[in-house]
Amino acid sequence: MTDLALLLAQLVSLAVVATVVWTTVRIGDGFSRAETTSGSDEPAETDETVETDDPQRPKVAVVVNPTKFDDDTEVERHLRGLADEHGWELLWWRTTADDTGTGQTREAVEAGVDLVCALGGDGTVRAVAAELRNSDVPMGLLPGGTGNLLARNLGLPYDSLDDSFRIALTGVDRAIDVGVLSIVPRDTQEEPKDYHFLVMAGLGFDASVMAEAPEQLKSRIGWGAYVVSGVRQLYGNRFEAEVTFDGGKTVHRKVRSIIIGNVGRLQGGVELLPDAAVDDGCLDVVLLSPRGVMGWAAVIVRILTKTRRGHRRVEHFQCQEMTVDLAGHHVEQVQLDGDPIGPAHALTAKVLPNALVLRLPQPAPQPAHHGATGHRP
Repeated sequence: MTDLALLLAQLVSLAVVATVVWTTVRIGDGFSRAETTSGSDEPAETDETVETDDPQRPKVAVVVNPTKFDDDTEVERHLRGLADEHGWELLWWRTTADDTGTGQTREAVEAGVDLVCALGGDGTVRAVAAELRNSDVPMGLLPGGTGNLLARNLGLPYDSLDDSFRIALTGVDRAIDVGVLSIVPRDTQEEPKDYHFLVMAGLGFDASVMAEAPEQLKSRIGWGAYVVSGVRQLYGNRFEAEVTFDGGKTVHRKVRSIIIGNVGRLQGGVELLPDAAVDDGCLDVVLLSPRGVMGWAAVIVRILTKTRRGHRRVEHFQCQEMTVDLAGHHVEQVQLDGDPIGPAHALTAKVLPNALVLRLPQPAPQPAHHGATGHRP
């Protein structure tokens, strides 16, 4: 290979890796700070959390990841003022390293709140949703991470805390689906563990890029560490997977990545799963099977140009439940909304239809129709 050809190949490799990381890895809040804090083991409570000013006013609980803010007390003070303006009483719970939102949400529900808002990244949203599923208490989405992909997919504000909070306080309720992922860990002595997700889960390349990005490099260059990790794994081998949909149809494939979605849109408006709907009672699945740099280039082109249907490297499926078994003792990394959760040699994913109530904007008023003449009757 000539020096020019080698240089071209290197440039293509870097461009493809950057695009792959952006479109198939950054589907959650994995590039922001970790969804934990080194505070106390118990959720920190302010006096306002346990006292009530007016038992007649509706109560809204905010479950906040304090690591997302330099000073969350200022955020609390600001949101308390907005809540007062709309006739609500605000209660404040902080997540901890040992409890990223589920326990705090449980305490809020037991305190009789009428609404719980998740203020953090996608990990905080998952933790709050896991506790609120199958309950009558709605959840509001407040932007605190960098991904905020559920809000983006639902057309909610993802860059304005004030607008998001007003919608939570004044909006309407809508039931959406929740995904459940059960992974069989590397150690067969361990019991399978269930995880809830609202955006996407992945097995293979995307999860490996996130799991194996060097920690020191992430602290120094941030997002670039994932590009470095992606370059290292770009030429990795495909793995054999047996995927069964709804207990019936089974496909045998050599793949690099399997992505399971409750919604389909990534950052930048990229439609990875164009048929996904948050309330259709289905999961959408894409199998990516590229070989080398040029294979990834073909995959990315078809994703970005939406001409991928029928292409042998990109296959789409819909189901209510699916299982993935890897050949032999092979294991692959798994990620959930951008957070790596460890290796597995088998997993099951299913959908819980309409299991979570979300607070969404009031529908826009429809213009009145006064007939063809335009005159009132």
